[in-house]
Amino acid sequence: MRMRKTFALALATLFMMGSLAQAATLPDFSTLAAKCGPAVVNIGTERTAQAGGPEEFFGEMFRNMPPGFGQFFDQFGMGPRGGQRAPQKKQKSLGSGFIISADGYIVTNNHVVADADVIHVTLDESNGKSTPLVAKLIGADEETDLALLKVEAKKELPFLKFGNSDALKVGEWLMAIGNPFGLDHTVTSGILSAKGRNIRSGPFDNFLQTDCSINPGNSGGPLLNMDGDVVGINTAIIASGQGIGFAIPSNMASNIIEQIKSGKKVSRGWIGVTIQDVDEAMAKAIGMETPRGALVASTLEGEPAAKAGIEDGDVIVSVDGESIADSSALLRAIAAKKPGSVVKLGVWRGGKEQMMDVTLGERQSAQSAAAPGKDGKKQDEGLLGLTVRALKAEERQELDLSDKEGILVLEVNPDKAAAEADIRPGDIILRADRKPVNSPEALSKIVKEVGVQRGAIMLQVMRRGDTLFKALTIEKK
Repeated sequence: MRMRKTFALALATLFMMGSLAQAATLPDFSTLAAKCGPAVVNIGTERTAQAGGPEEFFGEMFRNMPPGFGQFFDQFGMGPRGGQRAPQKKQKSLGSGFIISADGYIVTNNHVVADADVIHVTLDESNGKSTPLVAKLIGADEETDLALLKVEAKKELPFLKFGNSDALKVGEWLMAIGNPFGLDHTVTSGILSAKGRNIRSGPFDNFLQTDCSINPGNSGGPLLNMDGDVVGINTAIIASGQGIGFAIPSNMASNIIEQIKSGKKVSRGWIGVTIQDVDEAMAKAIGMETPRGALVASTLEGEPAAKAGIEDGDVIVSVDGESIADSSALLRAIAAKKPGSVVKLGVWRGGKEQMMDVTLGERQSAQSAAAPGKDGKKQDEGLLGLTVRALKAEERQELDLSDKEGILVLEVNPDKAAAEADIRPGDIILRADRKPVNSPEALSKIVKEVGVQRGAIMLQVMRRGDTLFKALTIEKK
């Protein structure tokens, strides 16, 4: 018995010593929080919206009633389609941001300030008193979810500097600071869980994943390394998971922010191809040992890739010596280059790699894609979130399609109905509402005449030789 007690005591002592030793190795974030906290701000916005009236009060009631039912309420100005104009109301939202210069430039997420009528920034004050300042939106980039604000303060402001996110190592200690809901600073710590995460929130997803708690209201706040440098902008969480947060890498963000700050339009490189990942079967078929690179599904006539001699079926495996793992990596690598610059692409063709020079064009952003291209061949169906063009005669012949069907999907807005229905660049839309479409105008006409009325539209799509149907919901204006 005595021997058992002695053993248990020794084991408890070893466990305590181990715990103390482990605790001694954990970093102390108090100095870092005190140093960086003053540069983190609370951001509040206001926007004017139409109040929903009874429809808002009764939630989904009207939406699920027969088409004529709401007309009874419309007679009294109460229904969802309205006799009387619905009153306006103010919608408010809160988020975080951080100062990047002493003269008051502030970085945050675009979704924190999008469509805001008024933006207020509350600075950190040591005396506990703070007066919100009206901020000016200098510019924003929807595709990377970044925005730059400017406030006029009566003194120089504390600020943070961007660090090198490429130098981060998985397992490295990080700290996140937010200023949510006007509660003053919230500090959380954790490690870098992963790099290069694609959560399908936009075309350039390349997030840092961290187990630092990124709570609601912390969007736009900084993710810091132990030197106090901003290595990421906290952006998103997975609601169904704990300890899974995502931040925009600083190396991506700093380039975009610098363009916005200098008054330039955010510009990205473009080669004019539709691409897809290479799987094991494809790799085997083209003589690759392991899947890599981005397979060119089609080249767009007159665009940089076609001019340089890149062909359908080529696999782009490198950009200026940088290996390309998949189609997302290619998109990011090209977008990071300046339009007009010449890049050297490694292209796998005929069982071997060759180098090809391509002079980049300029990629249309999701915001500007709604306008037809200069050549009139591209057009956007704004309700669906698609940029499309008609098929050329030789393309129809190759696909064995009649001249009455077929438009090519060039781009898909990640925030619109097409993305939700899994429509992808490179898909060919054959029919809408079972009617053949052979031009962007034909698609737009059917969507407006049929889809808007029904609140949905059925598309027949050809993808890699297979034909499938996709139902897209349409929000009624």
